Amino acid sequence: MTTASSVLGSAANSSSRVIQLALAALLGTFIVGFVGFSHMDAVHNAGHDYRHSMAFPCH
Repeated sequence: MTTASSVLGSAANSSSRVIQLALAALLGTFIVGFVGFSHMDAVHNAGHDYRHSMAFPCH
């Protein structure tokens, strides 16, 4: 493995991590937004009960 291929490999690895982080953040934001602002009582209550079970303050 040469220095040039090593540098290219680390750059690809870094950009892959950024993409993974961005997609995870988008997924998390979607889930929290969907559950938190859902008009379906079953979905909203399930999220609310989960927060209470994890001792997360929500009031």
